[in-house]
Amino acid sequence: MAEHDKPVKTLDCIGLYCPQPLLQTRLAVDGIAVGEVLEVLADDPAAEEDIKRFARRTGHEIIALEKRDGRLRFLIRKTK
Repeated sequence: MAEHDKPVKTLDCIGLYCPQPLLQTRLAVDGIAVGEVLEVLADDPAAEEDIKRFARRTGHEIIALEKRDGRLRFLIRKTK
């Protein structure tokens, strides 16, 4: 992982269900600077599409999405 891809903050949404992972991701992205990366951990199946849609609508970049053992890990770069 490149230095500029390292998350400045981790948001743990394991055990939370719709709409909490999305709402907390929005708040966390608002709390970081442009260019910084947020790591989001979730196990709600709806979180994948919700967070992808959020990133598309807001213009933020999902630089990584990992799926393992029913858990999701997103790295989201704030772009504006």
